Amino acid sequence: MRVLAGLESMPIADDFRWYVLRDLKRANAALPACRMLAELRMEVFTPMKERITFIGGRRVRREIPFLPDLLFVRATREQLDPIVLATPTLQYRFVRGGSYCEAMTVDNSDMERFIHAVRSSVCPHYYTPQEVNASMRGRRVRIIGGVLDGYEGELLNAQGARVRRLLVEIPNLLSAGIELTDCEYVML
Repeated sequence: MRVLAGLESMPIADDFRWYVLRDLKRANAALPACRMLAELRMEVFTPMKERITFIGGRRVRREIPFLPDLLFVRATREQLDPIVLATPTLQYRFVRGGSYCEAMTVDNSDMERFIHAVRSSVCPHYYTPQEVNASMRGRRVRIIGGVLDGYEGELLNAQGARVRRLLVEIPNLLSAGIELTDCEYVML
């Protein structure tokens, strides 16, 4: 935040970062942290997957978080600190091996790229870093045309897969396999 003549101004765009948080609430909580932060008009992203559940004897398709405690929030540290302190079930994820209490952040461009790729896909497949091994990583490609125009990444080699998927990653945190359906050309 910048202070001008004793008045606080709006945070500069450079001050905003994507913080990685943990939501320790139960899966059936009335107000999960992602909804609470969205109501506070913060930009929130939670990787979701579809699950079929039974409610009242009927099958219902619902979206649930891929990792129940993973949450990304774009804000400044000054905005998030009071909220995290006031909410006992909300915590920062800290960098392993980093300095004391160094909150984990994701680069703005990496996060925007990941969100755009995930939202452009009908059904993204998410993977943790432990699930993606060297045998799953295919050739390095660039997509030309379509929604993912200009994206670079590796093709995902999955046994029995009938569609090609591009592996889009947030380094050391999360990967998503995005189905390549509307691209015009895949350049090696």
